[in-house]
Amino acid sequence: MSGGDRGGDRPSLMRSLGLFFGHVARGIRTKPGDDAPEGRTRHEVGRRVEVEERDGVVLRRTTIEEVELPAGRRPAPSPSDSDASVRPAASDPDPDRD
Repeated sequence: MSGGDRGGDRPSLMRSLGLFFGHVARGIRTKPGDDAPEGRTRHEVGRRVEVEERDGVVLRRTTIEEVELPAGRRPAPSPSDSDASVRPAASDPDPDRD
């Protein structure tokens, strides 16, 4: 058995390391939020933050609702856009805190 014959379809260690560091490099170069498929845009339509504190431990849950549309198309306004339908949770004492 020669060094190049691994006896299966398993990639070599060097190939695996190259793929790993390639993914890391791509992550460093990519601007956050640019993960929408090409030709499409994402629009945030809602965000809700809930904060709960128990025994000195803070649980913060953020729900983000998005719409993904073809490029150049804007989401149609909905009736809920006129009122403030996205409000901080009642348990959140400071809505401006991240």
